[in-house]
Amino acid sequence: MRNDIKTSCAKRLTRIEGQVRGISRMVAEDRYCIDIVTQIAAVRAALRRVEEEILRDHVSHCVEHAIASGNKADQRRKIEELMAVVSRADR
Repeated sequence: MRNDIKTSCAKRLTRIEGQVRGISRMVAEDRYCIDIVTQIAAVRAALRRVEEEILRDHVSHCVEHAIASGNKADQRRKIEELMAVVSRADR
């Protein structure tokens, strides 16, 4: 993973970690259910953005390297990995 992507994802994940702690406090404080669900949706959206950033980096680095290498087995493996993770993300 490129350093700039790693740094960006680390910052986002730290923010998400704070959001999750906030949700935990909301539950402990018996806050309004819809407010809690709204915050959960925000965390899920933030996680999706991190996932997209990592996948984008994977394609532009790992998959691109496999294609440039000319190694058909490695190319197939990288594409299969990508397809598997994308299909799991849709669930």
